[in-house]
Amino acid sequence: MTAVSIIGTGAMANAIGGVLAGGGATVEYIGHSEKTDTVSGEIVVLAVPYPAVSGIIAQYGDQLSGKIVVDITNPLNFETFDSLTVPQGSSAAAEIAAVLPESRVLKAFNTTFAATLGAKKVGPLQTTVLIAGDDAEAKSALSALVAAGGVAAIDAGSLRRAHELEALGFLQLTLAAGEQIAWTGGFGLVR
Repeated sequence: MTAVSIIGTGAMANAIGGVLAGGGATVEYIGHSEKTDTVSGEIVVLAVPYPAVSGIIAQYGDQLSGKIVVDITNPLNFETFDSLTVPQGSSAAAEIAAVLPESRVLKAFNTTFAATLGAKKVGPLQTTVLIAGDDAEAKSALSALVAAGGVAAIDAGSLRRAHELEALGFLQLTLAAGEQIAWTGGFGLVR
């Protein structure tokens, strides 16, 4: 059985945990301001706002070596809601991978809302989690858990694709904040 540690306790953390537990994983939740001695999961999900990531890495970075680290963040400028906060052509996931070179960093869950993960539907379509990363085994492990939890998973390519996934997440968030789509809606894929 796969052990997953989710750093974060909000709506996304709980929705992701529900999917992964439904897929057979054991799930522990760690509050992002909580201090714990051990992050025990083989897979560690960073289910926190992007500005919290650097503090989490400072606190737990040595424990993340060799683990699959899943970045779900959208590095959105939440003051203006008009841009991403990472350099042009980069991504939050790329920045995380640069400071965690011994971890297998994936980008996933940032193009879905908590409600669509929980419902496992976007309108009439099955919710789909797009996963980007450079480690095929890590992507396969996360994809298998997601699919076993009742949600579709698609390999979106290398970690370089995190840039596009973050742009898609940014667009979806701004549409929802502008009341163009509901927080229970979002993008769906037809295969």
